[in-house]
Amino acid sequence: MSKTKDLEVRLERAEQQLRLFQRVSRLMTRDLELDGVLQEIVALVKDFLSCDSCLIYLVEDDELVLFASSDQSRKSIGTVRLRLSEGLTGWVARERRLLAISREAYHDPRFKYFKDLPQDTFEAFLSVPIISQNKVVGVINVQHREPRLHSGGDMEMLSTLGEQIGCLLVLSKQKAPTATGVA
Repeated sequence: MSKTKDLEVRLERAEQQLRLFQRVSRLMTRDLELDGVLQEIVALVKDFLSCDSCLIYLVEDDELVLFASSDQSRKSIGTVRLRLSEGLTGWVARERRLLAISREAYHDPRFKYFKDLPQDTFEAFLSVPIISQNKVVGVINVQHREPRLHSGGDMEMLSTLGEQIGCLLVLSKQKAPTATGVA
């Protein structure tokens, strides 16, 4: 590929990434329920990364609870729970670190299988903590059916989205209704 063509491709990807961040920021300013915003975010991430699955887990009572899924049935939302000491997702939350596995994620010794998640048979896994006010409040996972080497740009993009989601969670807690329903 020529240098010019390479630069054009990289510029187009950067512009797509900027549009993604703008769309997520706009979701944060709308008067939508948290569940709906998180569902929109997993759809945007799935489209942007051309992945087969995007999941968002939030910390609730010292457990990670599946809150949003790009899976059409969404039957596992709220039912899949794991302790911070369990699985790849728990490791990301506990260590506060990004995790990228390009193939056979299900063979990693930290892996925990969930029969209700078809994503547990997928090859590639990319996960980042969702951080709010310097605390891990969740994890966002991206998975591909086929092996995939995650680019530094994809890792940085997902990390930035984790930060945006952390801000969104703070905003959603501040939006508690008053007794009269008028803020």
